[in-house]
Amino acid sequence: MPVVILTPLRPFSLGQLRHHLSYRFFSATAQNAARDADFTHAVIGGGVVGLAIARKLAGRNDGGGGAGGSTVLIERNEAVGMETSSRNSEVIHAGLYYGADTLKTTLCIKGKNLLYDLCAKRSIPHRNTKKWIVAQTPEQWEDCMKIHEFARSIDVPTRVVPLDEARRREPDVRAQAGVLQSDSTGIVDSHGLMTFLQGDFEDKGGDCAFGSEVTHIEALDHGNGGYRLTVKDRASGEESTMTSETLINSAGLFACAINNMLLPPSRYRTPYFAKGSYFSYAASTPKASTLIYPAPQPGLGGLGTHLTLDMAGRIRFGPDVEWVDDPTDLTPREDRLEEAVLKVQEYLPSIKRDALAPDYCGIRPKLGKKAAVHGSKDKGFQDFVIQKEEGFEGFVNLLGIESPGLTSSLAIADMVEALLYR
Repeated sequence: MPVVILTPLRPFSLGQLRHHLSYRFFSATAQNAARDADFTHAVIGGGVVGLAIARKLAGRNDGGGGAGGSTVLIERNEAVGMETSSRNSEVIHAGLYYGADTLKTTLCIKGKNLLYDLCAKRSIPHRNTKKWIVAQTPEQWEDCMKIHEFARSIDVPTRVVPLDEARRREPDVRAQAGVLQSDSTGIVDSHGLMTFLQGDFEDKGGDCAFGSEVTHIEALDHGNGGYRLTVKDRASGEESTMTSETLINSAGLFACAINNMLLPPSRYRTPYFAKGSYFSYAASTPKASTLIYPAPQPGLGGLGTHLTLDMAGRIRFGPDVEWVDDPTDLTPREDRLEEAVLKVQEYLPSIKRDALAPDYCGIRPKLGKKAAVHGSKDKGFQDFVIQKEEGFEGFVNLLGIESPGLTSSLAIADMVEALLYR
């Protein structure tokens, strides 16, 4: 059957794109070998991580269909970054919480440096706000000191803020036992970042297929012949097929579903979804000029309901943690507000209850109901899964890419390219 390609990012018609692919036709036989595939790279998932990977792989293109090949980004929504990537705190994390010798720590630190450099060079809105981790009890301060010692061991700058200095700088913030400052934490305009990555990917010759949901994947000769994907147009319901030499699963909330389409049942993964609610704040006081995080809570699936700033300096709070079954359940709930108020009052006691309101929600893709902080006393820690899969040549699988995924995105892209080509 003829290969029908999906709605592209660029303003050309289906017929033009088929001409771009030289009107190739394929059958279900061995002639559908990797070297004859429609694309060199197919990246499933158009969040910030998928965009970074697609941009990196498209950068191998030489513009003439040579050694670099071609790259397509397949996204189920009508635009990039409509799920986890646009529904988060937009924080550039330092890498303090994830333990030694983990992918989260390694990729967060490398990604942070790459991200600051890219934002500076490309005028992507960002700011090094720094972050305070505030402790209210001796036990919490002991945990902060463990973070401080770990940060020193991995060369991430932190410092203890004397309490008199803390009161002078942030008079509205309560920190009864101590303040640990993270000097390299910041914020980024995630939408501006993704707009740049999308545009740069396009400039490198990449194609985007929006509104396109992968419904079936076939490994041809264990991946040695590439991969055949069946893709449904979510608007029309029509299905089409395409082939790619290599395949990258960066589907975020739906990465386990993609994993289970391709791998045998013994290697299936079960997804878990941690919904986080964010709350807007309409009053001008109390205020803060830096990010404020509570001391880590053992076993929590997140870092606590913290205070973050947007690029305009507006305060918001969140996320909390609510385990849900539906990854599309993005409706803010009024009944989450009271608990959030209590959490925020621990470090910002003069907060005005009536100025807080449910704002938006995001959902983090998890591989279990595990702690967000390494070394938790009562729950295990889940690292990123980024790996080639045995018996599936040219397939790179990314699972559980939650925080610090945005910070790590450029470093993850480098890792995926290395897995494929080095």
